[in-house]
Amino acid sequence: MKSRLLFATFLLSIFASTAYAEKSATQIIKDAIDKYRGETSYSEMEMVIHRPDWERTMAMKAWTEGLDKSLVRTTAPKKDAGSGNLLIDDNMWSYTPKINRVIKIPSSMSNQSWMGSDFSNNDIARADDIIDHYSHKLAKTANIDGMIVYTIESTPHDDAPVVWGKEVLIIRDDDVVLEHAFYDQDGALVKSLKTIEIKIFSGRTVPSIQRMQKVGAEGEWTEIRIKRADYGIKIPPRTFTLTNLRNPRS
Repeated sequence: MKSRLLFATFLLSIFASTAYAEKSATQIIKDAIDKYRGETSYSEMEMVIHRPDWERTMAMKAWTEGLDKSLVRTTAPKKDAGSGNLLIDDNMWSYTPKINRVIKIPSSMSNQSWMGSDFSNNDIARADDIIDHYSHKLAKTANIDGMIVYTIESTPHDDAPVVWGKEVLIIRDDDVVLEHAFYDQDGALVKSLKTIEIKIFSGRTVPSIQRMQKVGAEGEWTEIRIKRADYGIKIPPRTFTLTNLRNPRS
């Protein structure tokens, strides 16, 4: 009888520790997302698309509110100025001044390139998709340069509307994401987003330069370089509207 009780206690302890690890991993990712986006934010950035024989730089401004609203607008070069993307919940629209049209991006195009970069439309869509559609496991904990660094493996639920077979995130204990890797259904690494530089904006330590690069694409990458970021600001409700997407002056 005593051995049975010990065995039951042992199983219970395993179950409890596993549940804690999953909850802990989920919370680590949530905290990282919350820190990077904040309740509201405004940022100015550059997107540099680099190829072996050319390089293109675009200046942008972005507004976010929570996890389900964001507006990204291109300000330079002149030929691209005024174009932008609006995201509300699971819906995404793009606006191109040349044709003066707002186009809703269908889900079938979620994995296509965003503005010719190495980011996909899905990469800049719902930040909380990884929370809602994945299970998370704390795979490794290390001490690097006096900071605790977590490696988290995220696997999608069976019915999740995602394309990846697995995602792996490396996050410092100050909620800074150092790397985000994407694997296909066969477990092969497809691309990774790596933090190149970290700065403090509005009292928050966040990645200031991140590079997305596909496996096997030597000399091809896209960097997002944050020049300014303000958090906890007041954003007018009409910011996240199709009217504002079409008319940069409003």
